[in-house]
Amino acid sequence: MRLRLLITAALLGFCGLPLAAQQGSTPPTPSRGVRYPRLLIRNAMVIDGTGNPVHGPLDIMVEGSTITSVRPARPVDEFGTGRGGSAAAGPAADKVIDATGMYVMPGIIDVHSHIQFSRSGPMPKDYEYKLLLAHGITTIRDPGSGEGIDTMVAHARLSAENRITAPTIIPYATVAADNPTDVRAMIRRVKAAGAMGLKVFVNRPDVWDAIGDEAKLLGLPIATDMRIQEYDVRDAARLGVRSIEHWYGIPDAAIPGGVQHFPETYNFDNESDRFRWAGDLWRQADSARLSVVLDTMLAHHMTWDPTFGVYEANRDIGRAQTLPWFAEYAHPAVMAYFAPDPTRHGSYHFDWSTADEVRWKNNYRIWMKWVHEYAMRGGNVTVGSDAGFIYHLYGFATIREMELQQEAGFEPLEVIQHATSNGAKLLGIANTGVIRAGYSADIAIVDGNPLQNMKVLYATGVDTPVNGKIVKRGGVRWTIKQGIVFDGEQLRAEIRQMVKDAKAQRAAGGGQ
Repeated sequence: MRLRLLITAALLGFCGLPLAAQQGSTPPTPSRGVRYPRLLIRNAMVIDGTGNPVHGPLDIMVEGSTITSVRPARPVDEFGTGRGGSAAAGPAADKVIDATGMYVMPGIIDVHSHIQFSRSGPMPKDYEYKLLLAHGITTIRDPGSGEGIDTMVAHARLSAENRITAPTIIPYATVAADNPTDVRAMIRRVKAAGAMGLKVFVNRPDVWDAIGDEAKLLGLPIATDMRIQEYDVRDAARLGVRSIEHWYGIPDAAIPGGVQHFPETYNFDNESDRFRWAGDLWRQADSARLSVVLDTMLAHHMTWDPTFGVYEANRDIGRAQTLPWFAEYAHPAVMAYFAPDPTRHGSYHFDWSTADEVRWKNNYRIWMKWVHEYAMRGGNVTVGSDAGFIYHLYGFATIREMELQQEAGFEPLEVIQHATSNGAKLLGIANTGVIRAGYSADIAIVDGNPLQNMKVLYATGVDTPVNGKIVKRGGVRWTIKQGIVFDGEQLRAEIRQMVKDAKAQRAAGGGQ
């Protein structure tokens, strides 16, 4: 609770630049979300986010931004007051949401969600935010945005003030330098700018040591995409790194001899080479050594954020390029970025072969096994999408990550726990990720049972037989962020219109 208040205070207190300069340009569309003094969610089946079984039907009372009660459902009139004037029914509600037949779960926390306003051309700034909210995502950790830390801190503040339609944003800044002195100065600068954590990639050992030391002094958590370098996850653990993104640095630490076995023509700076052969590292790792590496991670309380979904194209490029939601929800600038192009990060699927897909399918089997093993030993596993790359579309990507964690052997209740309370644990936010009195009203109300079928969380919904006819159901009906209610159907309609308008503009020769 204390950290959540500190985060809010830091975001609200950011006032270094004029508003337009802080955002980088014109702010996104003003929020249409509404926070009611008293909101009653009636008759819901509740998944509380802790791994407990479903309870219900329950009534959930929200006052302002806080859940104040969760109790067995009882009859109420349209104003939320108890029939017969029963005092036990509690205060009248200003807004009632009838959740009969729906499932309520905590808002999803995506801990690896880059904010990007331009791909192969500009996009509406609220396009990505609305896609996230439309999928029940109420909190994101932005692990370093190309838009710059000043812009992301400003958007975090605007979201906290409900001046833009966006999830709660926890902004991290990327840091790297050629020497320890410069990297320490960089960390102090991004801390002063409002960064809530650091994202770290490849560095020399002495620079890594300086990053770990300075981050500890300033109280900044570190997330790392280690890639191949002199240090591996054991060194990251020693330096106090909070979360390992993807898997880099884990199998590397368990390869006999310590050197990866790649073809003689391999070039790390060639993305096609790097991604083609990265999947082979799990095969090269020794199982006994991997077990010891996991114990080291556990001893240092590291979180593993696997991001299975962002690499799924590697095992089936045809599927990735033809996803059904692209037609109505993918902005043409995003699709242009996805197209193979050796000059763009993550757009490396040229000459992608059957052998490459088979190698990655084998990689997934081993990778998923060890993520599951880490959780079984008590490790914290989270949900992160890394959307915006490799045919991975915002919002949809987060739900796909949840499906792939189920493929990895986790029960649906466990997956939802990863996506909610485990994410809150990683971020150090004690009052979200759970449906419980006293917690922040971060809530997703779903038209269907995600434990039975995760696909009901997709904005595209599912086809369901009703009285002999196929009808479309599913989707997040309402997303509630800190008590602010967003209509899922309205969000989806606005996104579809953005995409339609952008396509029409391109067809008319407008470029974007």
